[in-house]
Amino acid sequence: MRYLKYIIIFLVLWSLWGCSEPSYSQQNSAYIVLKTPTVKYADMGFLYENSDAVKAEIYSSGQALMTLKISKDSICMSRLKCMSKNTFNAQVLNRDYPKDIVENIFRGKPVFNGVNMTKKSNGFTQTIKNPGKYNIEYRVLNNEILFRDTINEILIKVIKQ
Repeated sequence: MRYLKYIIIFLVLWSLWGCSEPSYSQQNSAYIVLKTPTVKYADMGFLYENSDAVKAEIYSSGQALMTLKISKDSICMSRLKCMSKNTFNAQVLNRDYPKDIVENIFRGKPVFNGVNMTKKSNGFTQTIKNPGKYNIEYRVLNNEILFRDTINEILIKVIKQ
């Protein structure tokens, strides 16, 4: 009976630990723009990263306007339910994008497996075109990330402070 109390305490603590927010190894303040046909946010915020996830938060007047959590399998956005990366692309961006495009953009990594990438001394650029589907200009230079698709009217911009 004495051990039962310790087992119950252990199980309660273990279950609470599983619900805790992951710790992030990098945190940067940033100006973040997320503009698509269905979503429009732009303001100062924070970008959090670790090896498993990325989280972007946009604030206005000290209140969180938008939180975007990107994990290995899903994307959760305030005001939207958590969904698979492919579903997020189809509903918010473009269904023809690769599933990891949002994570790669917020991490400042090449998209579309680095196709048409031009390396620069301070980063890289990519121009990716598929007539009728997308026309993408993507730049990661210094502390600025810019993703623009003129066909789908998508702009994602992150300027780390």
